Amino acid sequence: MVKEYLYEEYIIKEAPFYLPIRDEVELFKAAYFSKIPVLLKGPTGCGKTRFVEYMAYSLGQEIFHIPIPLITVACHEDLTASDLVGRFLLKGDETVWVDGPLTRAVKMGAICYLDEIVEARKDTTVLIHSLTDHRRFLPIEKRGQIIEANENFILIISYNPGYQSVLKDLKQSTRQRFVAIDFDYPPRPVECEIIQQESRVSPDIASRLAQLGEKIRNIKNYGLEAGVSTRLLIYAGQLINQGIECRRACQIAAASSLTDDLEVQQAIGEVISTIF
Repeated sequence: MVKEYLYEEYIIKEAPFYLPIRDEVELFKAAYFSKIPVLLKGPTGCGKTRFVEYMAYSLGQEIFHIPIPLITVACHEDLTASDLVGRFLLKGDETVWVDGPLTRAVKMGAICYLDEIVEARKDTTVLIHSLTDHRRFLPIEKRGQIIEANENFILIISYNPGYQSVLKDLKQSTRQRFVAIDFDYPPRPVECEIIQQESRVSPDIASRLAQLGEKIRNIKNYGLEAGVSTRLLIYAGQLINQGIECRRACQIAAASSLTDDLEVQQAIGEVISTIF
């Protein structure tokens, strides 16, 4: 592991709040020590990114007594291989090579987290293959180099299976290089505790928000594309904590943000009125 000051920008300074739901912590630890790449599957806003941050911090403290550096890349359809690996740039009269986030992670032994991997172009995701098997190296074609991964490097990817189509799905040649950990929204008591901790609302308000989340998810199949995320319920709690009336906070965080369909918004509004 390189000295902390060399990767301070990738260090999580304080322990992230995370409540384990099942055995995801033990599974991640086993994968990390075995150098096995991990795929996190689950709906948006259910805690996948927070989980990775939590593991980077807690595993680092446990093993190295300092957090493991975490480099996160939000994938999108214009993401190129050069965006991940690096490129030559003009600096004054010189042409210099600048490492991309994946190359930096490989060299320093960081956790590299590619969020929503299916949003990236297929020709971009192929370049991670050599990092996800026994070879554990990254080819940099523009420099004619092969970089061997630091022993502490691990690759994590995530995606939301509920939003995928035939055109946007993981190829089997990529999928079968990862072990998969499934995520979902937490049970109501756990979600209540998360909402209270993150938004600083009263236990009663947190309990009602968790109940609201459960009710909205139950009407998902009746015109709603996705259930309300834990993240949005926290936002509602934060608005309430700032003095916004409860129903209004829930309306803009858990109804208007979910859909433009007026009938569905009205249905959610009725649920909000019942609870608050």
